Amino acid sequence: MRLPFLLEIGTEEIPDWMIEPALKELAGSFSALLSANGLSGAAVAVEATPRRLTLRADRIPDRQPDSVEAISGPPKSAGDTAAAGFARKAGVSVQDLEVVTTPKGEYFQYKKRIEGRRTIDIFAGALPGLILGIPWPKTMYWTGKAGPRFIRPIRWLVSLLGKDVVPFEIAGVSSGNITSGHRRLGKKTIRITCRSYPEMLRKNYVLISAAERREKIETGIAGLLEGTGLRVKKDAALLHTLAFMTEYPAPILGRFDESYLRLPEEVLVTVMRHHQRYFSVEDASGALAPHFIAVMNTSADADGLVQAGNERVLKARFNDAAFFWTVDQQKKLCDRIGDLANVTFQTKLGSYKDKTERVVQLVRDLGGPETAIRAAELSKCDLTTGMVKEFTELQGVVGGLYARVQGEGEEVALAIYEHYKPVSMEDAIPGSPDGRLVSLADKLETLRGCFGIGLIPTGSGDPFALRRAAQGVIRILVEGRCEFSLRKLAAGDETLLEFLLDRARYYFRDVKGFKYDEVNAVLAAGYDDLVDAASRLEAIQRVRPTENFEPLAASFKRIQNILRQAGSSVGYEFRPELLEAGPERDLYEEFERVRSRVQEHRENRAYLPALETIASLRPKVDLFFDKVLVNAPDPEIRRNRLALLHNLLTEFSAIADFSEIVTS
Repeated sequence: MRLPFLLEIGTEEIPDWMIEPALKELAGSFSALLSANGLSGAAVAVEATPRRLTLRADRIPDRQPDSVEAISGPPKSAGDTAAAGFARKAGVSVQDLEVVTTPKGEYFQYKKRIEGRRTIDIFAGALPGLILGIPWPKTMYWTGKAGPRFIRPIRWLVSLLGKDVVPFEIAGVSSGNITSGHRRLGKKTIRITCRSYPEMLRKNYVLISAAERREKIETGIAGLLEGTGLRVKKDAALLHTLAFMTEYPAPILGRFDESYLRLPEEVLVTVMRHHQRYFSVEDASGALAPHFIAVMNTSADADGLVQAGNERVLKARFNDAAFFWTVDQQKKLCDRIGDLANVTFQTKLGSYKDKTERVVQLVRDLGGPETAIRAAELSKCDLTTGMVKEFTELQGVVGGLYARVQGEGEEVALAIYEHYKPVSMEDAIPGSPDGRLVSLADKLETLRGCFGIGLIPTGSGDPFALRRAAQGVIRILVEGRCEFSLRKLAAGDETLLEFLLDRARYYFRDVKGFKYDEVNAVLAAGYDDLVDAASRLEAIQRVRPTENFEPLAASFKRIQNILRQAGSSVGYEFRPELLEAGPERDLYEEFERVRSRVQEHRENRAYLPALETIASLRPKVDLFFDKVLVNAPDPEIRRNRLALLHNLLTEFSAIADFSEIVTS
């Protein structure tokens, strides 16, 4: 019999950012449980709200399939008495034994049939460990230090296999078929079945699907703004967060006094987004409007009390921002440089003043203009301002805004404003040359310093966000077309160089979508200039589908294998007069003809026509291998042919190591 299965873990509110990783672990652990016990089933679906983690599966068999265990006994040569003793111990008759041939000879064997366990019994024993085994960034105990730990106290458990409750208990909470609705709008106890579960929750103001909650938020916002001439500032990340902070979301439209619009938009939006989780609203021209959209975890705000409360809180936050903006202007950024000595960057690496001096020197070493050097000098000064101390998300941005109003010049202000970018894979790199240079130097200084004192990321531990810094370095180099030597940027630290290379591989493969063997082939041919590597990768990707490319790559791999088996061919003198007429001389003459064209294309970084030209060699290479014996009996002829192949491989491997290309 095939049955549906439902597991719901009811808790106090779980932080939104922890939910999705937990669901992934829950699904993986349950699939592993099925596999370990020989149980099949339909795809596992996991969903959640702040107060519940839910797993649903279908077509779960009601019991394991029966199995047979082969139990080995004494050798046949031991005789009937030994066989009888073995049978008696196994609880069977001698007639039930078999004789099997093994590498050691003939042995008695009994095949014991093991009846499959009931699935409900397997689940009852395994689910407590599965639930408590979900990894969390931090956990808590609520029944005493010796009790179980979970992200939040567990308040109820639903576990159903078909119509039956899977019985188990965690921290005094027994599993059953009773769930709980919305904390304020729904019933506290709701009897459910596997099939009725989603609809019963919906009737009690819980939307179990995050996608449905997102859609409800978007639909509600559209309804609020219809006919107003206003539009919401799109924010996919905030929408995602709010979907995991609510069970039954409902947007409301609030407003604030227009006088606050005198503050920079960046400050207002940051206060609304990061501190209150409000959507900003703009008018038809794209200017910030004196409105916001909050999302309640309830059905309606008929009396406007929630709206009024949100407006009151936002007013207080805006007043704080206005106060800091005014007070901070009383001291210029350039007068705050000395204050950075009192702000610790890292115990062994000193203060932010020390870091700033190193960044300034790096900008100089990278050939930065005076505007970039000035931006580097002032880049961290906003860390001493009241605005950044209160609204830490605005670091860098505030520095750029203050530099602008303090007359530092637009290039300097923009470079400071942008120098933390990119802050994520989705974020753009700095748009200005000075911004890219200061950002590169800032991230590189952090990497050099941390690697220099042994703070190298391991596993998931990365307290200084060095992976993000390295990814920023790679993106700025490639997307900003900054042709700096990667090896020189690593300043002789081979561990740091490999770390940057690993980030480059990830960027080209997982972000830009190049195939792994293309990335390996190009970086094996040269990685120091990542702008050049990116150009070579694009050319490889474009030429790869052509008919000659992969067969030629296979031939290059064959050449490399031949040279490896023959030992080093470096230093072999190539002598054209030893070539035999026919395919061997034809390949050499075609190689000479093609080589000059390829070199010209390479010098101009025209890698696509260079690769197309190389690929045109394929017919001559194929004919050579078909008709010519490389390992000729005559050692002089053999060395000459190896030298020809070595020259061919070396000349054309400057764009990519073709032997890394996986061919079918």
